[in-house]
Amino acid sequence: MLFMSTYTFEPAARNEVVKRRLERGTGVPQGLKVIGEWFYLGSHKGFILFETDDPKCIMGMAMPWADLMKWDTVPVMEIEEVLKLAQSMK
Repeated sequence: MLFMSTYTFEPAARNEVVKRRLERGTGVPQGLKVIGEWFYLGSHKGFILFETDDPKCIMGMAMPWADLMKWDTVPVMEIEEVLKLAQSMK
């Protein structure tokens, strides 16, 4: 299943976020496949699109960053799938 995690951090945490990311990478747990990650330019916010069938992997990705960032994770579907599903529910 696809998920999107949006993360935000306070400006004061920027240096520690960059340092930790350079040292540790994303820390993606086994069982989670990252599709891509994007950062909102000029802000303190980004998002990661990933795939997993194990919700524990979501916590495994977010918890090491919980002291620096706020995470919001939601399940998502490609629009083509949503439209097919909507059409079949008529």
